[in-house]
Amino acid sequence: MSRISHIELDDRNLPPPTPEIEQERKVAMFDLLEDNSFDLPKRDDRVVPDGPYRVGLSIKEKRLVFDIATEDAQKAAEFHLSLSPFRQVVKDYWAICESYYDAVKNMPPSQIETIDMARRGIHNEGARILQERLEGKAVVDSDTARRLFTLICVLHFGG
Repeated sequence: MSRISHIELDDRNLPPPTPEIEQERKVAMFDLLEDNSFDLPKRDDRVVPDGPYRVGLSIKEKRLVFDIATEDAQKAAEFHLSLSPFRQVVKDYWAICESYYDAVKNMPPSQIETIDMARRGIHNEGARILQERLEGKAVVDSDTARRLFTLICVLHFGG
């Protein structure tokens, strides 16, 4: 299985991120580049260039765009996903994140742990939806899907 060697978010048209969102982004990008699994399946009779891949993520015309290239900048694939399936889970994820950030400042560890478990559950749901939406376009493992979902949340926050 191939991997992502570089990831770039096109956030030019987004409002400046909050410190919490910027932290989520940095951690997701670091973790993604440290360990991921990303491959492009063969489609019809087209040759699919081998990875590692450079991935660009953006939101254009209310669609999530994956722009995939090889290490030497050869176009490998581009696909657009509707954001509709992600809207509710992204909204839920940011709501639970806000509760988590507030809890860390004011609540005992047991309550923080409960909120964090709920946050992880919503995050897993977003990753599952992403894996379903990528079916036939890209193959990712669950950890890669989780990290990509975090980056989608960062883009969707301002989109």
